[in-house]
Amino acid sequence: MRPLLTVVFALLFACTVLSQENTLPDKDIDSFFLKSKSLKNQNKLDVALEALNEAALLAESQEDFKALVDAFHQSALLYLDLGKTENASFFWQRATVTLKNISYPYGQAVHEYIDALLKFRNGNNFQAIDALIESKKLSNDRNLLNHILLLEADIYLSMKRYEQAATNLNALIVNNDLYEKQYLKMRAHMGLARLFLEQEEYEESVKHGKEALQLAVQNSFAKEIVDANELLGRAYEQGEQYDMALVHNRNLLRIRDSIFTVSKLQAESKTADRIQFEFMNEEIKRQDAKIEDLSASANRSEITAILTSAFLTIISLLAVSLYRNNQIKLKTNDLLQTKNKELQSARDAAVSAMEAKTNFLSTVSHELRTPLYAVTGLTHLLLEENPTESQKEHLKSLKFSGDYLLNFINDILQINKIDADKLEPLHIEFNLKKVLNEVLNSLQQTAKSNKTKLILDYDPEIPTTLLSDPIKLSQVFMNLVGNALKFTKEGEVTVIAKLKEKTEEDVRVYFEVRDTGIGISPEQQENIFDSFEQGSVQINREYGGTGLGLTIVKSLLGLFESKIYLESQPGKGSSFFFELEMKSKDSVLEDLSFEPVEKEYDLEGLHLLVVEDNKINQVITKKMLNKRGVNCDIASNGTDAVAMAESNPYDGILMDIHMPGISGVEATIEIRKFNPDIPIIALTAISLDDSLETFYAAGCNDVVTKPFKPEVFYQKIGENILDKKMNRPAS
Repeated sequence: MRPLLTVVFALLFACTVLSQENTLPDKDIDSFFLKSKSLKNQNKLDVALEALNEAALLAESQEDFKALVDAFHQSALLYLDLGKTENASFFWQRATVTLKNISYPYGQAVHEYIDALLKFRNGNNFQAIDALIESKKLSNDRNLLNHILLLEADIYLSMKRYEQAATNLNALIVNNDLYEKQYLKMRAHMGLARLFLEQEEYEESVKHGKEALQLAVQNSFAKEIVDANELLGRAYEQGEQYDMALVHNRNLLRIRDSIFTVSKLQAESKTADRIQFEFMNEEIKRQDAKIEDLSASANRSEITAILTSAFLTIISLLAVSLYRNNQIKLKTNDLLQTKNKELQSARDAAVSAMEAKTNFLSTVSHELRTPLYAVTGLTHLLLEENPTESQKEHLKSLKFSGDYLLNFINDILQINKIDADKLEPLHIEFNLKKVLNEVLNSLQQTAKSNKTKLILDYDPEIPTTLLSDPIKLSQVFMNLVGNALKFTKEGEVTVIAKLKEKTEEDVRVYFEVRDTGIGISPEQQENIFDSFEQGSVQINREYGGTGLGLTIVKSLLGLFESKIYLESQPGKGSSFFFELEMKSKDSVLEDLSFEPVEKEYDLEGLHLLVVEDNKINQVITKKMLNKRGVNCDIASNGTDAVAMAESNPYDGILMDIHMPGISGVEATIEIRKFNPDIPIIALTAISLDDSLETFYAAGCNDVVTKPFKPEVFYQKIGENILDKKMNRPAS
């Protein structure tokens, strides 16, 4: 019945639009959307609905189906604000029908977002999260991504996953949204107020509740003024500050009992109902007109008899059909309910297992990186202290083992990030030839040691500037070329990039990595892309490695909806090839290196604050800095870091992220409130749950992953702290 009702409603709407086509105002569709968004934030939902109705009529008359989808979506969101879920579902279904006939990724992304909202309202949290994941895959629109962050936070709050909710909300407090910056900031403070209230941290709840109320009043967010007063009343009451609770409860009663509020609710309800029933009224008028036309051209009694007979026949058929369907439904309903419960239990178990695996890997990766930082850091310091030749050999072996272990951890973490849907491809401008050249340049030393020649066969017809994810592409080729070099001695490794097809902005490029190495037997090829597979135990012992490189390549290409293929003969070499679809850009990319240009910095005289909770790491980091003439103070936690940054004029801050008490992200947010300019570099043993975007949103200038190479560490300090100090105007 639902698909039939959807078609009927769609026809009703079409008839309404046709009947009003000649009376549409001569206005731009976007003006109605802007007006509706402004009115919505002011909680004038009845007038906002009117504006969206006008936008829908105008979009239909102009056959602008993308704008029509946007109007349906915004109407659905407004009805959700009114608490009319059925009306919201009706407009969402109308958007579903329209989207089937057009290609509109942004519209489809918003569609998934609204689907997530509906599922969240119905208590289906995991399904809502799945819908949000699909939405993020379809669009990079900043405003939509901010609303997704907000909805994710609401879902995490309902699931008592407070840390994840707080991460999203803190990122939204410092958002740079072009359209709803203040609204999103206000909602973020409101969410944090609810979060701290549930955790019985009443002072923090009141603090964020006040911020939310202030923003709501400043921007005339009427509904949120009510919500903020209600929240503050609860926070003060549970914190036993009854006088302040009484103030906000009185504010709440005054607002709710006002004549404005009562009349407003009546107007909203009338407007919503009128727009909903207008479609049916228009259809009735259209049917009346058709009957009049038939009456004028034929005998009324004959037409009546025919229509009556047809009507009775249809009614009879429908009655029989409904009876049979009802009997079938009754028989299968119990079975479906049983199966649904079984499926839900299986899904919950699978989700719990995946979360446990993700949390385990997140913890293990962080805990392994912390002592590994001590191993690599101490090795570096000892190598700089003029060891004997025999000691130097031992230290080099120790350094090699540390690097090997770090690469192994990185490979496992990379695969599990993909499995946990923590990675998404970017869509940014880059120069493909530059990326490939830099990959080959970084592997030249390995090629020389194997006496192997690296060759790039690049098609000049490939557009100079493309849109895709250069970072993940470089990871793919680092693994493929590195793998080819490992198994090729005194031979050649060739990287091929050929333009296969170009249609307007759509580009399809063929890639191949070909070597003259030992080759792979047909039996070994069947499992070569599986984790920890290298062909045989003998190969593993002779050539080393984890056997995860090709698994990572396969997983990364899966993010681009691409597959990798292999052709190989033992003793004659191997060829790995795949195709990628990208977008081309007419603008020329500036001649910037993909990797930062290495530069020797003189860091002597800098005064830095090192924020680190691990005592061994404090000693290592301080010694590394002192060897370069850098003075530094140590803060053992985030609270001390904020206090020391406020009372001392540091040139920069090296901020650990995972610390007891307040985290490095929270400490950075606090420091930015009184010092927006000081350079802050995040030092983190990054895990599955860490998001680089969260670090930058909090105010970090750059991120260095522990354990780090000393030259990278010094390079980042020079770029972000020394250069900024040198360019700072004299006071």
